[in-house]
Amino acid sequence: MAQFDSSTSIMPQVIISAQQLTQSIQVQQKTLTIFENLNLNIYAGEHVAITGRSGSGKSTLLGILATLDQASSGQLWIHGEAVHDLNEEQRAAIRLKHIGFVFQSFQLLPSLTALENVMLPARLQADFNYKSAEIKALDLLQKVGLSKQSQQTPKVLSGGEQQRVAIARALMSEPKIIFADEPTGNLDGDTAKEIEQLLFSLNRELGTTLVLVTHDPQLAAQCQRHFELKNGQLFETVKQQIEAEAKL
Repeated sequence: MAQFDSSTSIMPQVIISAQQLTQSIQVQQKTLTIFENLNLNIYAGEHVAITGRSGSGKSTLLGILATLDQASSGQLWIHGEAVHDLNEEQRAAIRLKHIGFVFQSFQLLPSLTALENVMLPARLQADFNYKSAEIKALDLLQKVGLSKQSQQTPKVLSGGEQQRVAIARALMSEPKIIFADEPTGNLDGDTAKEIEQLLFSLNRELGTTLVLVTHDPQLAAQCQRHFELKNGQLFETVKQQIEAEAKL
C-alpha cells in the first residue's frame, strides 16, 4: 500500500519494485522453491522490516533486492533501473551508486582503523580524493558517535561500536537505500536498542530508505511497514499499515 501525502497530493516514489520474484535451488537433483511469485514495492524514505522463521528465505530475498544475488525468475527495479536485465558488472555499479549494507557480523577489515573502514566505499569511486573522503568519513563517524575512536582498529572496539562503524561505512557513498541483515543480532539488549534508534534517526535525517531483515518483533514493529515471509509467500502485516498511515 502506498503512503499518500494528502497535503501535497503527491504519491511517493517507488524506489524498489519486485515483480513475480521466484527463487529455486537444486538439492540432490530436486528443485527446492524458496519463494515464488513475490511482489513488493518499497517507497523512497520509508523503513521496512522483513521477518520470518529461520530458513524461510528472508535473507535470500534481501540479497536479491540488494542485487547481491539474482532471482531464478522475475523482475527487479532499483531507482527505476531494470536490474533483471543487467550483468554482474552493471549490477555492481548499481550497488556502488544506490546501495549501502549493514550486516549482523559487521564485516570490518581488522587491519584498518575505523576511519579507514568507513572510507572504503569512496576508494571504489572513479573520482576518489583522499582528503575529501577523509573529511566525509570523519563527519559520519561523528554522526554515529565515534569521532574519538576514528584511529582505533575493530579489535579494540565493542560490538556496538563496530556496528556503528559499519553503519557509517554504509552511508559513505550517500546511498538511496540501506539494506540491513539482522543488524542487532550480535548485540546485547541495550546496545541493540541504541543501534536501532541510530538507524531510524539516520533514516529520518538523511532521507535514506531502510530495508531490514530481523527476528526481533519489537524492531519490526517500529518500522512503517512489516512483511512476513511464510511458506514461500510474502504477507504484509495490516496493523503496521494502519499505524504507518495514522502517523502521516
